[in-house]
Amino acid sequence: MKSKNLADLYGLQPLEWETVAASLADVGDQAPGGQGPDRHSHWLTTINPDGSPHTTGVGAFWDAGGFYVVSGRSARKGRNMEREPRCTIAVATDDYDVVVEGIAELVTDPATVAHIAKVAVDGGWPAEPDESGSALTAPYSAPSAGPAPWHVYRVTPTKANALYVRDPGGATAWSFA
Repeated sequence: MKSKNLADLYGLQPLEWETVAASLADVGDQAPGGQGPDRHSHWLTTINPDGSPHTTGVGAFWDAGGFYVVSGRSARKGRNMEREPRCTIAVATDDYDVVVEGIAELVTDPATVAHIAKVAVDGGWPAEPDESGSALTAPYSAPSAGPAPWHVYRVTPTKANALYVRDPGGATAWSFA
């Protein structure tokens, strides 16, 4: 991993990726009514067929060094990730504004899907694997996800940048090999 201190101009120390990544896993309850205006929305940007960006709010889970998002395969974000896997996820945690660039990959392994279902439940969304074990179902999801089942996509980071929003501040960019 390479890092670049974006706040060196101000004499600020570089941020530690491990600390920033830990904040990604600790965004709290994402369920409706969970944290109200203090909730932490994740914003997924994918690439449309014409090369233009498509940005939408998603529920996302940071686990094992990557983000996991769910979508119907026929929803625009699902189609975009399968056609062109480069994407970004942005989120404001309590201490950091973070953007992660990465590569999306459809996850169909039943053990991984079951694990992400548990992570989702722990985050406030009552998901469970569907009958096939390769996708999720739940009593509800975001309307933009399309109808169930919802497929799991892992976004493996290639680059990231974070801005520390507390005093004394700081900003760092990382490239992952």
